[in-house]
Amino acid sequence: MSTGQCPFTASEVQVQQSGIVRLLALKKTSGRPDQRHSSFHSAHLTWSRRVDRGKIVIQTPASAPHRHANSVGLPLEPRPPLRIILVMKAIATIIVLFASLLVHAQTPAPKSVPAKTGAAAAGPRPSLLKPASLTAKAPPVYKAKFTTNVGSFVVEVHRDWAPIGADRFYNLVRSGYFTNAAFFRVMRGFVVQFGLSANPAVNKVWHTATIHDDPVVQSNKRGSIVFASAGPNTRTTQLFINDADNTRLDGMGFAPFGTVVEGMDVVDKIFPGYRDTPRQDLITEQGDAYLKANYPDIDRIKLAQILPAGPAATHAPAGGKSATKPSPKPAANASRH
Repeated sequence: MSTGQCPFTASEVQVQQSGIVRLLALKKTSGRPDQRHSSFHSAHLTWSRRVDRGKIVIQTPASAPHRHANSVGLPLEPRPPLRIILVMKAIATIIVLFASLLVHAQTPAPKSVPAKTGAAAAGPRPSLLKPASLTAKAPPVYKAKFTTNVGSFVVEVHRDWAPIGADRFYNLVRSGYFTNAAFFRVMRGFVVQFGLSANPAVNKVWHTATIHDDPVVQSNKRGSIVFASAGPNTRTTQLFINDADNTRLDGMGFAPFGTVVEGMDVVDKIFPGYRDTPRQDLITEQGDAYLKANYPDIDRIKLAQILPAGPAATHAPAGGKSATKPSPKPAANASRH
């Protein structure tokens, strides 16, 4: 019997291991021959009719080794070979690794920060608004240069004369405390006093930053520099340069820590016209604004700086003239108010 159109429809099929779909139930289909196609497009089956030992069978592509049938004998999508799957996974892994290496290579390495050691790691960062942060120990001997609007003078400090005062002065100069500070008390034949900041905010934080007294081991000779005070252990930032030999101050606890070694003639030029009339409390509260409004001719410090280390001077405090007239005011007036 030759192969032709199949006059049957499948109502139920069963998949066998050999790949041949056996017809379990057949029903004769009525209608015109052109309505019964040799293939069922909805099921993707290829039908053929042949006689095989008295049985009618249906041949499908399911018999191909690379396709599989589901429970009703319909072909599934082809399953890729295992070898191809493994190769694709390997390629994907290589791509991911390569991308990771590329990103890592393009990322800049973080800059290494040297570890802080010693006092820098433990103490607060130095700040003019934080007196407690300015506690560096001064060298045994150092020089500080003061540049003013009338010239410059140099102070040489000996730490062994007054260690506490020498350290405080060293930190004030290094931090720029004296920039634009005025010589607000100039008493010829007695003292030239300064040490209040032009900035009220700075004055406020230093007003209570007192230090202990040093023993007096040097005399208050002309040209010596000394911290002013308002009583025992009240020294802060105010200083004076002795304009004469004020030896009586020795017994009052005023301990010189240095002396003017260059430019004492400049100190002599500092304007004395206002004497002690500028009010220290208003300078503290208002700063340079108060002085500019009321004392336009007052002289100021432009810059104070620590000079590089050099040979120490071997001479006595600068200034050839000695005290030839009495102090215009008692020595206690050298203190701050």
